[in-house]
Amino acid sequence: MKKHRIYTMSFASVYPHYVAKAEKKGRTKTEVDQIIRWLTGYEQEALEALLEAKTNFETFFAEAPQLNPSRELIKGVVCGVRVENIEEPTMREIRYLDKLIDELARGKAMEKILRK
Repeated sequence: MKKHRIYTMSFASVYPHYVAKAEKKGRTKTEVDQIIRWLTGYEQEALEALLEAKTNFETFFAEAPQLNPSRELIKGVVCGVRVENIEEPTMREIRYLDKLIDELARGKAMEKILRK
């Protein structure tokens, strides 16, 4: 089975799009980073190092210190696909992140985004 090309793309190449999407709706880069840290368990310094190293998506999620168990509460549609129905683990993690950034851009409160 051929891997989707997003797996080999650097996380750093997509990250500015996450930030731009949030900022366009009045949210901040700090909030984007908070979401990424919540989802993956990375500390801010490690996140910045991964961006600098241009780590690919597959490695970014495979080496995440602690994927948040509450991420399984993330439901809904991203790119026309229900995130809870995605069977491939790495793609599901990528879509969880996409969904969280969408919620941020839609003005949802951080407490709700972070499933608190």
